[in-house]
Amino acid sequence: MKKNQWIHQVTPEKEIIIKLRSDIGVDHTIAHLLGQRAIESYDKAKTFFRPKLDQLHEPILMKDMNQAVDRILQAIKNKENILVYGDYDVDGTTAVAMICLFFKKLHLTIEYYIPDRHEEGYGISFKGIDFAILKGISLIIALDCGIKAFAEIAYAKKKGIDFIICDHHLPGENIPKAFAVLDPKRSDCNYPFKDLSGCGIGFKLIQALAQALGLSQEHVYKYLDLVAVSIAADIVPIIDENRILTFYGLQKINLNPSKGLYALTKEMIGPISISNIVFQIAPKINAAGRIDHAKQAVELLLTDTEKQSDQLATHISDLNASRKDLDQKTTQEALDLIETQQEQEHYSTVVYKPHWHKGILGIVASRLIETYYRPTLVFTKNQGKLVASARSIEGFDLYKTLEICAVYIEQFGGHKHSAGLTLDPKKFTDFKAHFEKTVKNTIGETQRLPQIKIDHEIYLTEITSKFLRILKQFEPFGPQNMQPVFLSKKVFDNGFGTKVGSDQSHLKLNIYQKRDSKTFTAIGFGMGKLLNLAKSGPIDIVYTIEEHYWKGNTFIQFYLKDLRRHDPRL
Repeated sequence: MKKNQWIHQVTPEKEIIIKLRSDIGVDHTIAHLLGQRAIESYDKAKTFFRPKLDQLHEPILMKDMNQAVDRILQAIKNKENILVYGDYDVDGTTAVAMICLFFKKLHLTIEYYIPDRHEEGYGISFKGIDFAILKGISLIIALDCGIKAFAEIAYAKKKGIDFIICDHHLPGENIPKAFAVLDPKRSDCNYPFKDLSGCGIGFKLIQALAQALGLSQEHVYKYLDLVAVSIAADIVPIIDENRILTFYGLQKINLNPSKGLYALTKEMIGPISISNIVFQIAPKINAAGRIDHAKQAVELLLTDTEKQSDQLATHISDLNASRKDLDQKTTQEALDLIETQQEQEHYSTVVYKPHWHKGILGIVASRLIETYYRPTLVFTKNQGKLVASARSIEGFDLYKTLEICAVYIEQFGGHKHSAGLTLDPKKFTDFKAHFEKTVKNTIGETQRLPQIKIDHEIYLTEITSKFLRILKQFEPFGPQNMQPVFLSKKVFDNGFGTKVGSDQSHLKLNIYQKRDSKTFTAIGFGMGKLLNLAKSGPIDIVYTIEEHYWKGNTFIQFYLKDLRRHDPRL
């Protein structure tokens, strides 16, 4: 495990902090946090703290929205059969469930289709279109995929099937010749917000349909719980429309969720947050597609009976438990392989075993980065080819690196943070050597150290009930509005710090800054080995502040990200 770099975020201009303190009556730290988020006036602060559904953009502003709505209205009028087609991840399955639920309220004849991750791979498949032909489908609505499915959409067109694409991935120079292509990232689309999830694009479509059919927006707001899950799981920026959609989606999850989501969350303690979705709900939904078939996740999200939802939720939870066991075992095998091959000091990680499960490669790649902080590819064998999931580190463009190595690759896709690729087994050794050489020649030394980005240094005396009340209003947290990370210097454990957890791998401290001052509980996951350092004298800590729920009580707890021996020179 490499030592972390502590990076301080940019400090807002002094005049902005003074203005915010005066205009909205907050302390220096809150004003500092707002300024870092480009919230520099009373009006922006009001919008940030009090998001409203009427602030959502008009869906008709999206390129091709009129065509999409008109085509669906035509299908309704002519009683056509419609297929809702979605990706196998959380974004795709929530989008499919949302569109199906809305269309069922309109009494439309619909089918849905989720490709098999292992047999068909990502996106629109010829097998899926053949399914549509068999079912007499004349219109397919594709969600969270399709923006590069040129051959598949051309094939469907020859068979008399129209496509409406609802995608949020970056298009190439050209777009498929579908009936309508809804994607704010199109260069010719002037929609004001570019970072909706795939389910978010679907939400804009049913918003526009509701308007065209004379239905109130309450008919679409009932699906905001699904939209919020998609936004959290797909790690899209939680700003602008996404902040509004997530804010109200979380309210629905906590007050009146769909039967399927309730079955997944009812055992959770305390209010459901973005963190709960990312680390508890989304992995369960994803497990269906990773271990079995993602249509089971859609079935769960579509169910309207408590008995069926409980049965499906139990099954999906069991699949997730199997997935956890599998990825832990595979991660350990990969770590052993790195050690056996004496590649601990490499600049990249490229590992392969033919029996590894295709559905967990991305998870394992992320796990390996936690130990060896470097660009990572995990391969397995599938239908005679080697397939991999790739993950990158902060600031390193993985996609460009794969382009440099393209001579060894049969196909690849993704972006600078993650990718998937396929290659001939005979080229694996040469690819691995060339990838390592390319990373070594292009990566910066500072990029090889994990970063912890610190928002602000504070004294523990600043952590009052008012401070926490305002801090909670920064939620929901996510990209471009991350949970604030604080630095506090020269703090002490009160002597009762200990290792916790079944394997004693976690650290629990009782932190104070000055004698007779308030003590806060702090937990550091995977930091048990730092106990002696924490107890040996003053330390500096980097942490987030959260409410912790235990046996009916609520208390404040620090979640440690790192700690160091206090250096009075810093």
